[in-house]
Formats: sequence, C-alpha cells, structure tokens
Amino acid sequence: MATFQRHRVTPWLLLAPQLAVVAIFFFWPAAQAMLQAFYVEDPFGLGRTFVAFENFARVLASAEYYRALGITVTFSAGVALGAMALALLLAVLADRVIKGAGAYKALLIWPYAVAPAVAGVLWGFMLDPELGLISAGLGALDIDWNHQLNGGQAMALVVMASIWKQMSYNFVFFLAGLQAIPRSLLEAAAIDGAGPWRRFWTITFPLLSPTSFFLLVMNSVYAFFETFGTIDATTAGGPGGATRTLVYKVFEDGFIGYDLGSSAAQSVLLMGLVGLLTLLQFRYLERRVQY
Repeated sequence: MATFQRHRVTPWLLLAPQLAVVAIFFFWPAAQAMLQAFYVEDPFGLGRTFVAFENFARVLASAEYYRALGITVTFSAGVALGAMALALLLAVLADRVIKGAGAYKALLIWPYAVAPAVAGVLWGFMLDPELGLISAGLGALDIDWNHQLNGGQAMALVVMASIWKQMSYNFVFFLAGLQAIPRSLLEAAAIDGAGPWRRFWTITFPLLSPTSFFLLVMNSVYAFFETFGTIDATTAGGPGGATRTLVYKVFEDGFIGYDLGSSAAQSVLLMGLVGLLTLLQFRYLERRVQY
C-alpha cells in the first residue's frame, strides 16, 4: 500500500493504453451514434439536418424492424442456451477424464481462438449445398440441405456456427467451476445413496449457478453484438432476410442503404435493449443464484 502511495502516477500510466483503446473504439463511436440518431445526414457526409426523434419514430413504425427483432430473439436464445448446454455437458465429461485430459481440454478450447468470420466460413464450407461434407451426408439421409434457399436451414447454420465459436469460452468457466466443487460433498451424497443424476441436480448444478448466471449475461451480449461476422460470412442476412438480426440490419441500413440516421437510431435502440435485458437478468435471475 505504501508503494502505491509513493507512485501514484504509475498505475495510471499502466492503465492509459487500455483506457485509450476503450475511449477511442467504444465511447467515442457510441457518442457519435447517439448524436447521429437525431440527424438526417447526406450519404457523402456533406451536410446534415436536425430532425429530433423522427429517426426513432420511423424505425419503430417499421414492420421490417420488428421482424428483425423477432429473428434476433430466436437467434440469441438458441445461441446462448445451446452454447451453455453443450459446454456444460463437455465440461462434466472432461472433469471425469483421467488419461489425456490436457489434450482433450486443449482441443475443446481451440475454437475460441477462431475469429467469428472464420468460423462462419468453415461452417459454410461444411454445409455448402454442392461441396460440403455434412450436406453430402444429409443428402445420403434424403435430407435436402440448401441454406441459400431455405430460411430455416440458414438460421440453423448461423446458430450452429455461433454456438461452436462460443462453446469453448463457456467450457473454460464451467470446467473451472466444476473443479472448485469440494469432492467431499459429492462423496458424502454418494455414500447416502444419491445417484449421479441426483448428485448433479442437487449439488453440482446449484453450486454452478454463479458461473451459469455470469455466462448467461456474457452469452446474451455475444449473441446480440458479436455474431455479425459469422452471419455476414455465411448467409449475409439471407435468404430473404431470414437471418437478418438487429445488428446486421444496422449494418445494412447504414453501410449499404446509406441511411445513416436510421442506422444510428437502431444502434441506440439495440444498446438500450441489451442494457434492459441485462438489468432484468440481474433483477430477477440473480435471486436464484446460490453464492
């Protein structure tokens, strides 16, 4: 403590690069988007007109916006719950592995190092209607796979690619949580006659609730914001807008349609929606967490 009091400037110098990155790449663009939402701008940036809340009113009156909202809710629920459920299953299995546990865990963690766009390209290749190995296997089972024409299959593709990308992140946290549970509790329950399934639901799962709650918040944010690269590389929002989530609609309206005011208003609404969702999670779900 005395060392820090003698060198009060040093901690700020060490934090300065990270604070600068956050300010330049998060706070400044967020402030620009909030300001832009109240203007109608020339596509080439030559002029703008103040229109107050007109952009917000136009977005909230659009049927296409509510369609994208429904797609986003479906997509986010599938990704968050699917990635957490599969990661928990793999973590439970990995926690029991004795031989080769290090290699098994390393292989499960590797996908997290893959960029979302690369994950989308990989899954796009595997499920390509003409060249994909998985689509060929589905064809052998008389399942006609073509995500370029079928909206449901396109949604399944982006959900699977997003789950695969995020599963490793969840796996690390669940495995750490499982290894922190005292073995004596599980052994005492086993001596009392509790089977593996009952031990999991009455001891393991409740003790993992802080980890599960943290991952639910992080996975929700991931599904809403960080899956843009996966969607753009696999379906580009198609076919017919079947995979156009809110974040992809912000990109389309702003960078393809050059409607910068509407795009900025949508980004502000999306930020508010995710903030409200996080608040509700802390307000109602945190009560069930057992610390």
